[in-house]
Amino acid sequence: MNIHHLELFYYVARHRGISRAVRHMPYGIQQPAMSAQILRLEEDLGVKLFERQPFRLTEAGQELLAFIRPFFDNLDAVGVRLRSRLAPQLRIGASEVVLRDYLPVVTQRLRKLHPDLRLGLRSGFQPELEAWLAEREIDLAVVPLRSRPVAGVQALKLMQLPLVLLTPRRLKLATAEELWRSGPPRPALISLPATETLSILFQKGLKRRGVTWPVAIEASSMELITRYVANGDGVGVSVMVPHVVRHPRVKLLPLDGFAPVEVAALWTGEPSPLLQALLVEAQRYIRENWPDAALPDEVPGRGRKAASS
Repeated sequence: MNIHHLELFYYVARHRGISRAVRHMPYGIQQPAMSAQILRLEEDLGVKLFERQPFRLTEAGQELLAFIRPFFDNLDAVGVRLRSRLAPQLRIGASEVVLRDYLPVVTQRLRKLHPDLRLGLRSGFQPELEAWLAEREIDLAVVPLRSRPVAGVQALKLMQLPLVLLTPRRLKLATAEELWRSGPPRPALISLPATETLSILFQKGLKRRGVTWPVAIEASSMELITRYVANGDGVGVSVMVPHVVRHPRVKLLPLDGFAPVEVAALWTGEPSPLLQALLVEAQRYIRENWPDAALPDEVPGRGRKAASS
């Protein structure tokens, strides 16, 4: 028997159906692929393991599940025990600005509790970070929260940041609305990639106002947006992170009525004590430095549960 096929059957039996199993898998797999591999398992065994509609395990399926369940049920616990014998480790994914400017303060505080802490840091755009988390290549992702997390992913909302428009000071604008009050905006729009939450929220806000403003310059970071605006290459959309957006040649215009960006920590499964400690320190750091932006979610295991699907 193929061990991978047994794992797929375990999830199908546990979640009572192939479509539900696909949503709860700890890594990406499409429903047709899972169905095909389950059929191969049934062909290999020469028995039918479950009825599809309505879902019901056959006698053979019940016997197979009873045999494999103890192994798959205890995989995560065994992993935790084995990893606990080594120096504690956290693999964190976030944007470059988070890893460079904010995380070091949080991890320095955590090292006082765990002097042997080992860190793995990966920067990337939001889709990459979410994929790495799903593939268990990282333990924690810090990203703008676009919607409710997918099945199996836990979310702790950390802070809320308002959108701002960055304009060259020479444009002499008093409000952002002046750019589109008399028709389509003329300056080039500088923004993050279209898949980033910041860009999505901004374009949704424009659409509600009947404004079309395509991106002319796609930047890989908010720092680049500020730099290109300061150079006079256009108008940029960003979030209110003072040391990132402030520049002597750049003016900040509030985007009143536009939805803010909610930044959240994402992880899969139950958070380890080490991950819980990191989240607590992150919340403390945010409350100390951005009291108006902090969100009241509590770390799981220390109060109210974090949001999940």
